[in-house]
Amino acid sequence: MRKFSREIEVRGHLIDSLVLTKIFDSVMDLDGKFEVLDIDVGKKKTDESYAKLLVQGKNKNNLEKILEVIYRYGATAKLQKSIKLKSATKNMVMPDNFYSTTNNHTQVFHNKKWINVQNMMMDKCIIVKSNIAKCITIREVKKGDKIIVGEDGIRVTPPERPREGMNVFQFMGSGSSSERPTQHIAKKVAEDIKNTKRNGGKIVLVGGPAIVHTGASDSVAALIRMGYIHSVLAGNALAVHDIEYATLGTSLGMNVKDGTLAIRGHRNHMQAINSVFRSGTISNMVKSKKLKKGIMYECIKKKIPFVLAGSLRDDGPLPDVITDISQAQKKYKEVLKDADMVIMVATMLHSIATGNMIPADVKVIVVDINQPTVTKLIDRGTWQALGIVSDVGAFLPMVTSEIKKLK
Repeated sequence: MRKFSREIEVRGHLIDSLVLTKIFDSVMDLDGKFEVLDIDVGKKKTDESYAKLLVQGKNKNNLEKILEVIYRYGATAKLQKSIKLKSATKNMVMPDNFYSTTNNHTQVFHNKKWINVQNMMMDKCIIVKSNIAKCITIREVKKGDKIIVGEDGIRVTPPERPREGMNVFQFMGSGSSSERPTQHIAKKVAEDIKNTKRNGGKIVLVGGPAIVHTGASDSVAALIRMGYIHSVLAGNALAVHDIEYATLGTSLGMNVKDGTLAIRGHRNHMQAINSVFRSGTISNMVKSKKLKKGIMYECIKKKIPFVLAGSLRDDGPLPDVITDISQAQKKYKEVLKDADMVIMVATMLHSIATGNMIPADVKVIVVDINQPTVTKLIDRGTWQALGIVSDVGAFLPMVTSEIKKLK
């Protein structure tokens, strides 16, 4: 075998899912070389393919860099090594050269067998205990935890092109455009939401205050009321302006129905906050019938969980807002457990945070009028997201209308 080379194998739907092409491109982009030693291409669309390659680097470091990249496309070493474990020396401190996870399904080779990694998320580490491998955040690391280091014994399985054909969500990685037919996409999104609910799936909404500003809050409230949203993740602003709109008819002092400025409207959001403090909580405001409609009202009435995470710029914030960021993150993760679809609307901060907490097989749709917001989420690792660059105030009512037609 040539110096600074390694035999690797890769299995799966290598051709139509472009896995093999990505491996070839990565090797060449990193100034390496490859030689196809064996290849067996599946003859039917359901058949998997197999390839054995000899990958060569210019030196040891170059080879390790190449292997690190192509392992993340599902390649594994021909002669498989077991994972390497090192103990954490302090709480919240990972060993040097710790393995940083992707959001793809991952297995580790330990005690001569492959083990599925639980709680898969991107940009985390993996601990192994009693033949159980689990993905955890740096805050969860405890002194003495056995943490995987290096790339040996790791097998990543990227999601593949669906065998049954594509719908609006399937295999659209990095899909973001303002030039797609919005009406058509709204209909397809509505169908997928409908099907997810029919199959018993869990749908989570991640929302920003532009939902209210643009006049889409009535549509979101309707989706919750009809049972198509099972959890809501947001910040202080969505709740504040939703309650402002529900009680005063304005959002940031603007009359939502006609776009005119309300007299002394600049104080309306503060008045809304004050109303919640007077009642004690949003739930109490609903019970006392001070709040009779809106997104937060429907959450309380339908008894669906919501988490409001605070930030430095919050007015108030509302008493329901979690101002401890680590606690808010923990609550977000609890809500996202077993989610089948996440709809992210007009919030870069909370969308990126949520994207970091979910595995790659969760369907994600992100809607924003600002294309950089959409592409930034996808570029930061939530590659499975369907990006829709559109006015939230127009798109969400279209989706809601299409769902009502399907009913």
